[in-house]
Amino acid sequence: MSSELPVLPVTFRPGTTRAVLLGAAGAIFVTITAVALLLEQLGPGERLSFIFTAALLAGVLFLLARVKVVADDTGVTVQNIASRRRLAWAEIIQVNLRPGDPWVFLNLSDGTSLPALGIQPGIAKERAIADARTLRALVEARSPRDLP
Repeated sequence: MSSELPVLPVTFRPGTTRAVLLGAAGAIFVTITAVALLLEQLGPGERLSFIFTAALLAGVLFLLARVKVVADDTGVTVQNIASRRRLAWAEIIQVNLRPGDPWVFLNLSDGTSLPALGIQPGIAKERAIADARTLRALVEARSPRDLP
């Protein structure tokens, strides 16, 4: 590959999607909380349930916004919605982002495939393609390959 590899550690995350999710989380929390406080017919318990619901919805959006892929000298950490997995470079066989894929998939040496939600073409397709190519180049440069 002719392009230069990035200096490690490097973090891949869907920036625009993250901004939209975090903005929506804040807006939802503020709006529902304001409604709870402005509705005079609500009792304290009902107000609290509105605010709890707003916090729950915002929390779900925060979980969706925290996805990322971090590459460092020793391997890759994939942070998905509810899970985190650390992979050594040698464990990653292939980085895939095919047309229509919602995010990158990592084919692993144990025969499984791991979704990496930190690189997703939803809102910023060109950025996701560039990030997938960079991660692929890093895997190719750092993974030991068997010679024929």
